[in-house]
Amino acid sequence: MLVGERMTKNPVVITRETGVDDALRLMRDRNVRRLPIVDSNGSLIGIVSDKDLYLASPSPATSLDIFELRYLLSRLNVEKIMSTPVITVTPKTPLEEAARIMADKKIGGLPVIEGNSLVGIITESDLFKIFVELLGARKPGVRVTVVVPDVKGELATLTSAIAVRGGNIMALATLEGIKPGTFEVMMKTDLDMATVRDTLERLSGEIIDIREA
Repeated sequence: MLVGERMTKNPVVITRETGVDDALRLMRDRNVRRLPIVDSNGSLIGIVSDKDLYLASPSPATSLDIFELRYLLSRLNVEKIMSTPVITVTPKTPLEEAARIMADKKIGGLPVIEGNSLVGIITESDLFKIFVELLGARKPGVRVTVVVPDVKGELATLTSAIAVRGGNIMALATLEGIKPGTFEVMMKTDLDMATVRDTLERLSGEIIDIREA
């Protein structure tokens, strides 16, 4: 799965001359938390988040009156607080690579660039939606997590055992196990709980969680 398949296309953008107050209003109206900043040619030159804008706004505890506050905000443009250069990805970037970049850099969104053009944005919210899909959270079934030896063929053995019992696997994910030489497999299937338990207990894995979900 690639970024281009799940990004938000044609994102809301602003220019360097956009005022902080206007940018905040635009975020509220369009329900977004970050705004790419483009130049007159449409090329990406920066990005600003809601946190950046709130930190740049005068504090409610200030001694300035409302007219002075409005004056200050009217003169403060996003160019003065935007993040630049911007970390970006392309439509061909794997989703897991985009997620790794966000986690490592502690950022909540990445503009998507194709050539010199801004074509989209991928955010943590998009990744959460994908996570829900990958784990089958919206589909009813039996969710089971089993710890198995990290050896070739174990995953195929598990999935084949479910298939032999007439089950359909609706979601499947693997993680490195806590114990060295093991990995955890989370499956969601349409088999009943008793059948799933019986099937997996015949194998070498250790069931650590099983529930209807």
